[in-house]
Amino acid sequence: MGKDNQSRVRQANKLKRKSASRSPAERILIVTEGSKTEPLYLKEIRVSHKLSTANVSVHHSGYGTCPLNIVNYALDLFKNGSIEDSVNPKAFEKVFVVFDRDEHQKYFSALEKVQSNAKKLKNDLREVVELKAIVNVPCFELWLLLHYEEVKAPIHRHEAYQRLKTYLQNYDKGCTDTYSQTRKHYEKAKVNAMKLSEVNTPWTEPESYTNVFELVDLLVNLNNKN
Repeated sequence: MGKDNQSRVRQANKLKRKSASRSPAERILIVTEGSKTEPLYLKEIRVSHKLSTANVSVHHSGYGTCPLNIVNYALDLFKNGSIEDSVNPKAFEKVFVVFDRDEHQKYFSALEKVQSNAKKLKNDLREVVELKAIVNVPCFELWLLLHYEEVKAPIHRHEAYQRLKTYLQNYDKGCTDTYSQTRKHYEKAKVNAMKLSEVNTPWTEPESYTNVFELVDLLVNLNNKN
């Protein structure tokens, strides 16, 4: 066999190995600010929709709750992996960082870092990886509150929490059933959040904003893409 043919055969085998090693669905890495509310909510979605942990990997930031540190942790986890957390390096098509505005000092720096790295990451298949910030202004409870009512004006995180408690009386930061309690109102929440996103952005705080619905939509429809 000539050298050219040998080269073509090797290349074909390489492509076959890549195809065989690819997960049947998009591999998604999610890093959250909180260690309870957000990861529990997202893991509940994963279980409810029978998503594999190999496809949806959810972790809270190991560098603390500062938004910039959350982004840095997500980038490091993506690039280097973690034996402890069973994360392989660069083994994802999408990376999401989930954090709140609250009163964080480096909130805008985090948004800027996401933007500056948005098209620079490549995975183990040498494909460009989507990096996206999932942001709540002021807090995650706004997203949950939108399942029950519209919020048009700026709202303080304490008020959002108290108003949410009028609908979910047992709600707390460690709740393990938040998704199951709110999912029947999901379409309403999505509409309310989209209305906010038509006039506000993550940069226009203190105006209320959340794009959690983008991540939830992706997850609940993930198996449909197989």
